[in-house]
Amino acid sequence: MIDPRTAPYAALVLRLALGIMYLAHGLTKLLVFTLPGTAGFFAKVGFPGWLAYPVTFFEIIGGALLILGVLPRWIAAVATVQLLAAATVHFGNGWGFGNPGGGWEYPVFLAAASAALALLGDGKPALFPSKRKG
Repeated sequence: MIDPRTAPYAALVLRLALGIMYLAHGLTKLLVFTLPGTAGFFAKVGFPGWLAYPVTFFEIIGGALLILGVLPRWIAAVATVQLLAAATVHFGNGWGFGNPGGGWEYPVFLAAASAALALLGDGKPALFPSKRKG
């Protein structure tokens, strides 16, 4: 049974955790690996290198929007698709993300958590909820 009194706060915790993770992940691509370095990695694993740019900025902007509560369900839905695509790079590396080349459990878990937020709702408080009750 879902407790309707606490579920919005559970969604808030999930939203904040995902927002922080996406923001940190995107900033790592930008500031540590650099955009050209990230593009080179993308090309090395079979994605077009140019995808590094929109992915990085989605993670930074999307992470910030999740933290603020701006259209969280939509951001989480897009993040789900992004992480499932990212997971395909790691399928051949096995389960553990500590494996050489990184395993698939981390991106698949993040995709599942993002899907859960998209299904659960925005959480309280949300600056601009995905759907307003009329």
